[in-house]
Amino acid sequence: MVDLSKMDKWSLGKCFDHSVLPKDTTEEDIRRGCREAKAYNCAAFYSASPYWTPVVKEELEGTDIHIATGLDFPFGASTVKMKGLETEEAVRLGCTALDMVMNIGALKDKNYKEVKAGLDAFVKAAEGNLTKCIMDVNFLTDDEIIAACNLIAEAGIDYAKTSTGQFEGPSMDQFLLMKKTLKDSNIKLKVAGVKFPRPQNAYAFLLAGADLIGTRAAVAIIDALDQMREIGIVPPLQK
Repeated sequence: MVDLSKMDKWSLGKCFDHSVLPKDTTEEDIRRGCREAKAYNCAAFYSASPYWTPVVKEELEGTDIHIATGLDFPFGASTVKMKGLETEEAVRLGCTALDMVMNIGALKDKNYKEVKAGLDAFVKAAEGNLTKCIMDVNFLTDDEIIAACNLIAEAGIDYAKTSTGQFEGPSMDQFLLMKKTLKDSNIKLKVAGVKFPRPQNAYAFLLAGADLIGTRAAVAIIDALDQMREIGIVPPLQK
């Protein structure tokens, strides 16, 4: 669990996956986002597609920041074979962290065999690189969130992720349900789609047990650390 009392802004950066995801993204947008990720010591930089991975790889060369992308956006509706192929291509291009959307329709149909097959194909094609499965909990009931978490644990994926960030983000109740369901596993928790006011909500999720926050607003949230300490949301820095 993240201990915010021991973190300055530089160390806090590793709690954030920075991203640039708009539909009208340009190469300069990607390069600027990568420079921000480096300046703030983020854990990873995400583009919306492996199309941008060569640019991200070039910008992040020589750093410990993960080269990352989203896969099978927005509903995870590709076939099992395509999930594997898309992951293989991302790895070939240089990705070291991969966020795959679970097949949400199959999950809601209780077609767990199909969902699990897609997750297994994802893990195999990732070849040991960091894997994160997106559930988009705003579309799910509590029972579906529990089922999704259990499938993620069975597949041995590294992170369960709340949302794509393209729609509504998670409620705290939904996040805590994920945390409770996965408490006896090694699966870490990533929150995306943090709602406004973003700084306050992002720090609340970290205090509640999130290991990572995925956001396009990483810079603003990290810059708000001193203010969050001043008003008592984040504990004082222990030296």
